[in-house]
Amino acid sequence: MKKNPIYVQISIQTDMDRLWRYTQDPELHQQWDLRFTDITYLKRRPGERQRFLYETRIGFGLKISGTGESTGSMYKETGDRVSSLSFASSHPLSLIREGRGYWKYKQIENGIAFMTQYDYETNYGRLGRLADLAFRPLIGWATAWSFDALKIWLEKGLHPKLLIQKTAIYWFVCLLLSFIWIYQGLIPKLIMQHPEEISMLSSLSGGRFPPASLLKLIGLAEMALGILWLFPVCKRKWFLPHIALLVLLTACAGMTDITSFAHPFNPVALNTALIILSIIGYVSAKEIPSARNTIRKRRSFEFHV
Repeated sequence: MKKNPIYVQISIQTDMDRLWRYTQDPELHQQWDLRFTDITYLKRRPGERQRFLYETRIGFGLKISGTGESTGSMYKETGDRVSSLSFASSHPLSLIREGRGYWKYKQIENGIAFMTQYDYETNYGRLGRLADLAFRPLIGWATAWSFDALKIWLEKGLHPKLLIQKTAIYWFVCLLLSFIWIYQGLIPKLIMQHPEEISMLSSLSGGRFPPASLLKLIGLAEMALGILWLFPVCKRKWFLPHIALLVLLTACAGMTDITSFAHPFNPVALNTALIILSIIGYVSAKEIPSARNTIRKRRSFEFHV
């Protein structure tokens, strides 16, 4: 089965020397690249290629290690630069056996076009090639996410650790909103058909529609809204309409039965909590990295090593 090499490109508003330092200095590199937890350069003699060790923690106290070697750097008359390397791992948990790739830095009007391409061979024969069907898109995503994190760090001054925290908060909010909407649509509206839900709909519709059927439609709509919160797209613009929807639903609940505001777990308490969650999600979603902000296919202006 033919496999495509991993390619990522992004434009960063910075100067060449600064970008070169943030990508070539191991202390800085390991801070923005999700693929590596630690990078250590080994001592070298004059004329020798730069060798390094890398580690990636995968959780539960486990880590994967490997070695790499810089196979050369090139400085072009135009100011563009190229850095190529090879890497390998004999670690029993490493899917990657060996590989090679490059980083390219091209001067553009508003900064630097920073790009990488790399490929690798897998361990464990056919089983490794099968596992790579899932691993290759994952490591490609991690590379692209890391490039956008580097861009935000250089352009906005937000450290990648902060970006990871913001991303975790954002997705926690999205998952929680998804669970609440799916639960509210499934349990009290589709499965249980709660009497209070039917009574409120009957009052709101004035008896013009069968409340039980209308409740099912609303339940399906709420479940669909819950599923939407799981979509892997930037949802920052969704939070403000979501807050408006919650305010509207609270007002409708009050108009149909004002006494519902005095019940345990009443609409005011629930919707206020959801509004606060939405505000947290809206704030945390600003300036978070996304692999979608990168280019994943080579463009015509790319130059050769």
